[in-house]
Amino acid sequence: MTRSLSLLRGRGSHDSGKVGMVELFFDLVFVFAVTQLSHSLLANLTALGAVHVGLLLVAVWWVWIFTSWVTNWLDPERIPIRIGLFVLMVAGLLLSVSIPHAFTDRGLLFAGAFVFMQVARSAFAMWLVRTESPSLARNFQRILIWMLLSGVFWIAGGVLEGNLRLACWALALAIELVSPSLFFWVPGLGASTLDDWNVEGNHMAERCGLFVIIALGESLLVTGATFAQLSWSIAGLAAFVVAVLGSIAMWWIYFDSGAERAHERIAHASDPGRHARLAYTYIHVLMIAGVIVSAVADELVLMHPGHATNGAVITIMAGPFLFLLGCALFKWVMSDRPLPPFSHLGGMGLLLMLLPAALAQVFSALILGALTTLILIIVAGWEAVSLSRGPLPNV
Repeated sequence: MTRSLSLLRGRGSHDSGKVGMVELFFDLVFVFAVTQLSHSLLANLTALGAVHVGLLLVAVWWVWIFTSWVTNWLDPERIPIRIGLFVLMVAGLLLSVSIPHAFTDRGLLFAGAFVFMQVARSAFAMWLVRTESPSLARNFQRILIWMLLSGVFWIAGGVLEGNLRLACWALALAIELVSPSLFFWVPGLGASTLDDWNVEGNHMAERCGLFVIIALGESLLVTGATFAQLSWSIAGLAAFVVAVLGSIAMWWIYFDSGAERAHERIAHASDPGRHARLAYTYIHVLMIAGVIVSAVADELVLMHPGHATNGAVITIMAGPFLFLLGCALFKWVMSDRPLPPFSHLGGMGLLLMLLPAALAQVFSALILGALTTLILIIVAGWEAVSLSRGPLPNV
């Protein structure tokens, strides 16, 4: 049988939404990026450090999710797209290498790698589809113009230092974050439409699920590596068990039912682009942030199970809260629920109730980590038991 010469990903067949091996290979770069982000936060556990790492995290997510959109439209098994992904991998490695020093002496490297990935990918995709789909080509033209605009501020920030760099990069990231919500409107070119964003829902859902796995894998990697370096003790073993159970609970909350139900919804939606933009492009970054912060918290508890500083307390509490917030919003917008899941709202409420006592140093780091893990387990069990009784509007 002859294979189609089109570079576009197929639609409608069983294999059309399958994630290719080259995409999984590409993701290995972002395993490294996630590791760099967690280590950077651990090394600078301050309010400013959290802002820096938060900005870098969203930037890393943004370049990854935009690449996932492109491989949703274009077939990564085709040689030109495959070569393009390999080029992006090299730039992604440079981006990842620069993360720990992005706000010191490697700012221009980070900005240059990021802008190259965003601009070159958009320009390359626009050229590849020039004879395939006029509407898709015009869509990439609009995206390219927005990436060039934000790129000016990324590069300017890389040249500047201190708060000026932070301000420039915050503006650049804001430009990129707002662009999809404006449908990449450009004077003279107009705006894209949801019809232009006709995504393969199976592929998008699987890609984002795999990134959650990447983040959870980093959490387990940090736990195992840190525990291996510790002297054997009851407190260390307890911290190890707490950390592993926390990662399992987060996996359960996301993958047990919510991810599959969302997968089915976007796969059969008449407007999959709307779901892909809101639920997968925007909301998923909250869950990724929650897992990364939780990984940092696990290392803190393993290394210092006794007294917890205020920075450690906020880290231990923030990880589960961000994760539950992201999951609650994700499951809400990908269902017909009138409200976010009660189980998730209840879990966030318990975390907030725990916060005053935690800040008052009532608990050791180990006890506080155990309590937050217990809350995650309660949420997972609450949702699982509720769903076993039949479909409910909120669980």
